[in-house]
Parts: sequence; C-alpha cells; structure tokens
Amino acid sequence: MVAAENDALPNAKVGGIGDVVRDIPLALQQAGCHVQVVLPDYGYLAKLPSTQKIGQFQVRFGGKLEEVHLFKVRPKHTMLDQASAGNQPIQYWALGHSYFSPCGDGAVYCNDGSDRPFATDASKYAFFCAAVAQVAVEGGFGELDVVHLHDWHTALILVLRQFAPEFQALKAIPMVYTIHNLSLQGVRPFTGDDSSFESWFPELIYDRAAICDPRAKHCINPMRAGVVLANKIHAVSPTYALEIQRPSQAELGLYGGEGLEQDLVEAANENKLVGILNGCEYPTAQKYKISNKTELANIILESLIGWVSQKPNVASCHWVAQKRVSQWLQNKERGFLVTSVGRITGQKVRLLKEVVNPETGDTLLDALLTMLGRQGEIFLLGSGTTDYEQYLLEVSSRHRNFIYLQGYSDALSHAMYNNGDLFLMPSSFEPCGISQMLAMRAGQPCLVHATGGLNDTVVDGVTGFSFGGGDTQSQAHNCIAKFAEVLEMHNNNPAQFQKIARAAQAQRFSWDTVAQDYISKLYS
Repeated sequence: MVAAENDALPNAKVGGIGDVVRDIPLALQQAGCHVQVVLPDYGYLAKLPSTQKIGQFQVRFGGKLEEVHLFKVRPKHTMLDQASAGNQPIQYWALGHSYFSPCGDGAVYCNDGSDRPFATDASKYAFFCAAVAQVAVEGGFGELDVVHLHDWHTALILVLRQFAPEFQALKAIPMVYTIHNLSLQGVRPFTGDDSSFESWFPELIYDRAAICDPRAKHCINPMRAGVVLANKIHAVSPTYALEIQRPSQAELGLYGGEGLEQDLVEAANENKLVGILNGCEYPTAQKYKISNKTELANIILESLIGWVSQKPNVASCHWVAQKRVSQWLQNKERGFLVTSVGRITGQKVRLLKEVVNPETGDTLLDALLTMLGRQGEIFLLGSGTTDYEQYLLEVSSRHRNFIYLQGYSDALSHAMYNNGDLFLMPSSFEPCGISQMLAMRAGQPCLVHATGGLNDTVVDGVTGFSFGGGDTQSQAHNCIAKFAEVLEMHNNNPAQFQKIARAAQAQRFSWDTVAQDYISKLYS
C-alpha cells in the first residue's frame, strides 16, 4: 500500500485516509496477506529512535539524480500488538529526503494559495511516486503481488508505469487505485511552472490526452490518471461508486464525478470500478462512558483551556463557547443533546448555512436551534475553513443553545460520541464517513443526508434517520422535517427512539468483511 497518511505511525494522520491505511492492513494480515505500507517520512519519521535505515536508492527527478533513503519504521504500540497476532508482520516503510518536508518537519500537507493550488504538495508527491517506483523495480520491497494506491498523491506511479521505460517491469504487477475523495484531484500544469509535470519528469515521453484534466487540457489530473490507468478502481462505499458516475451540479448541492464521470462510467462498464464500504473498529473491551452534565462540561472546558493556551490572546470563538457552557450548566436539565464532529468545510457545513427563510435570513442551523429551543443543545466540534468557522461563531452568538467548539480533542470527540442523543451529519457529499459509525458504535443514532457512505450505513427509521432532496433547498427543508420527526419521537415515543438507538449500536461495519471484499473484488 502506498499512501500519504497512516495512523499506525505517530502523527502521520490528517483525515480519513490515515484511518483506513491504519486499519485495513491489520484485517488483511489476519486474512493471510503479507502487507507492506509506505509513505514519505515528512522529515521526522526517519528521526524516530526506533527507525532503521535499510538502504538508499538513486531516483531521477527534475532532470537529476536524488538519493532517497528507505527506512523501516516501528508502528505505535497498539498497532504492533495487533500485528503480532496475525501471520507475517506488517512492514511499515518511510522514504526519506528533504523534498518530503518542504513546509517543515512533521507537516503532512502544505497549504498553497488559490493562485497555485496543490503546488508544493504536488511536487512532493510526484517525487514520492518516482521514489516508490524506483524502490519497487530494484526489489526494495521484495516480490509484490499487488500495489494498492490511495488517492491522487500516489497516482503518478501509474503514469510512470505506463510511460517511463525504466519502470516497464511494474506493468507485471496489478495496481489498485482507491478514491477516498474525488473532489481533491491534485491538478497542476503540464508545463510553465516549477510545480508542473514536465518540470518533474523532463525526459518523459507521454500521451497528454490520457492523463489531462477534462476541463483544463493544459493540466495533468493525477486523480484522472489513477482512474484511467489502474487495473481496478475502488470507491469507499457502494453508493459513492454510483454517485461519481453522474455529473456534479454544485449549484443544486449534488456532487458526482467532478469532471471525471465519463472515465468512471467507462471503468464501471469494464467492471473495473468497485464500491466497498470502509470499516470501523469495534474493540471488545471498549466502554462507552456516559458522563453527567458536570463531567461533560469539564471535558469541554479543559479542551478550551488547552486551545486558549496555544496563543497569547483568547480567540472570540473560545470565549463565546465558554460563556455558552456556563449558561448550559445553569439549566436544571441536561436536555436533548445533538452532537456533531468533523472538519469545518463546505462538504460538511454548506447545507447548515443554506438560507431557509429569506425574510429573516435564517439558515438551516438557525431553524434547527429554534425548533430545539429550551429542550436541548447542539454541540459542534471542529475547525477548518475560515468563512465557515466565522458563520458558526455568528450562529453561536445568536443562539444560547449552540456551543461551537473550534478545535479538536480526542477526549472531547469521544465524550460527544458517547453522550449525545442524536448525531448530526448533513454532509453535502460523503464518500464513506467514519463519524457516523463512531456515533452509532456508542449507541447514538444519527441524522444524516442520505448520500455516499451515509446512505450505506444509516437506514431511516431503523438504525437512524436520513433525508434527501434534489437541491439544497429541498435538502434543508427535508432536514428540518426529519429533525421535527426525531424530536416528536424522542418526546412522545421514547421506546421507539431507544429501539433505533439500540439498533444503531448493534450495527457492525467490520474491517474483516472489508478485507475479504478487497481480496475477492480488488486483488484476485
């Protein structure tokens, strides 16, 4: 497996890719596979005390030879314990070079401006792809039966396999390409920039039409290259595999192929496209502690103190959150707790910002809070895009029953999964999603937009609640109607509500099942 993230290693996770690349190798190993995982060292993995240097390789990149070091990395203790229970141990590799830490040691991704999107990361991962290909052809990973690539960061391995004479031996190895999020494609110019395809591989003779962006023919689209050149394409849920075959209509709140739908339809017609839902861990000894009101408030306040201490001045979002927690504590009742955990991006928050009352300017989130009233609170944990963060802060200033917690804390996220009465996840699109699985695992039913993996994990009225709609207005109003239905059930038919909560907790989206699907549908 080749990936940009791997949560089996310390501080090598940013998003959902890290969770998948942490968990699926363990399930595959227990199914009898010998799994190796490689990622860049990001300037710090090579420096860990337990890391071993195995060798070095000469990699041609940017018109010259660069020396790349191969390191064997020790996983986290929990990963090590689980790995030792299977057959051959999982091998964790990191490739080391200064190219892999352009934004400082430890930074997985860099944030380039809108004038040069992906520029720094695209160059970094292009070099990483060249390095992985070189190590593979020289036998540094041993004999390989399958190479499994994750998202656009690794797709140029397929381009090098297709067009570079020195990597033709890789054509004998089947390659699988997983789409975790089609909206991020890593598009860069073919020429005319330091971060361009011909700057990375100036000697390469290639077919521009095969790997260009459909909407910008002068650019390479790594995501498209992965779709076109891989032996199998894997989407991370069955519904997402269907959705990405239709055109996106962002103005209506409908997200699909993001320009690649024609290639994906062709892949489906050739039986190359497979939708397999991601899994979730279900630790046998896990206890889902229900905190009382004071305990939960203390966890929130400790997280706020931690975030405030990182800067000399108190951010307004933290000050408002502290005030709202204090007001909540003054209420006699705990109330109906709606929770939400996730990155604050358009994908996750756009629908909440949809205006549902043009006369007052009220958004969907305003409407939900007004409907909830003094019955309860909405707690939302996450950080991300500045304009959406500001929107949530402004809503919190208008509604005393909304606590926006701008940051992230493992302890706080677990407390919210464990203590909420309803988990809210109105994503505009969701390739798979893990938050809904974690909430369900803890016995918290979810209210979700029936898209992607949310559609595949939450059954309306059985294991949770869902809504749909052909555009953002209908989605928002359907969400309001469903929320009203949930409140009515919770207040007037608590036995039915608890039955749904128990059904949610009984669901199992097992990595063992996923591993068997990988072997039979992707690798065989």
